[in-house]
Amino acid sequence: MSGPDVAAVVIGRAESRGLPGKNAMLVAGRPMVAYSVDDARRAACVARVYCSTDGEAIAQAAAEAGANIVLRPAGISGFDATVDSAVRHAIEATDDLAEIIVILYANVPVRPADLIDRAVDTLCQTGADSVQSYAAVGKNHPYWTVQLDGDAHVAPWQANTIYRRQDLPEAFIPDGGVIAVRRASLFRVDLAQPHAFLGEDRRGIRTERGDVVDVDDAIDHRVAEAMLEGRLTVEASR
Repeated sequence: MSGPDVAAVVIGRAESRGLPGKNAMLVAGRPMVAYSVDDARRAACVARVYCSTDGEAIAQAAAEAGANIVLRPAGISGFDATVDSAVRHAIEATDDLAEIIVILYANVPVRPADLIDRAVDTLCQTGADSVQSYAAVGKNHPYWTVQLDGDAHVAPWQANTIYRRQDLPEAFIPDGGVIAVRRASLFRVDLAQPHAFLGEDRRGIRTERGDVVDVDDAIDHRVAEAMLEGRLTVEASR
C-alpha cells in the first residue's frame, strides 16, 4: 500500500532583520537554503519539493538544489507575512493536491536526516492535524525566566520554588526543524488565531540538543558552519 501524497515547501524571505541575506548566505560552501532542499529531496515520504521566496538569490540556489520555485507576491513577502500564507500560496499556485504538506525553513541548514520522515509518520500514525519538532529548553526554562522593569526590579515570570536544574519539569520549544500538516488544517484560516493552520490535534516529536540549528544571527551561522564542515570531514575520511 502506498503512503500519503506529500509535498514539501521550503520558505525563505529575501529580507532578514537578525542576519541580512541569511537564506542565501554560504554555509560550509553552499547557500543556506540548499540544505533544506536537500533534506526534503532525501526524505522517503516527499514526492515534490517547492521553494517559496521573494528573493532572486534564494530562488537560484534552491532551483540549483532541485526545488521547484514559487515566487511570492508582494502581499506575502514582507516581515509581517505569515508562514501559512506563504505555504498556502505555494500549494495553490502550483495546483498541488498533496494530502500532507511538510514545511521547512530555509534558515535551518542542520536537521537530522530522518526528521521529515519521522514527522510525517507520526502524523499518519496518530491521525493528528499537525506534527512539529521540539527541543528541550534546557537551562533556559520558563520557571527561571524573569521580567525586569525600568528600575531593575526582578519579577519571576512564573512563581515557583525550584532551585536545582534537575528538578525542573520538562519543557519544550519548537526548534524549527520541521512542521508536517494536513491539507485541511493548512487551509484553515482564523485571523484571530495565527496558529490555526496547525489544527486542533497538534503533536510533537523530540529532537536532541544540537540536532537542529535554526540560524537567526551570526553566532548561529558559525555553529551551523562548524557542524556542517565537521560532517564533510567525517565523510571525506570514510
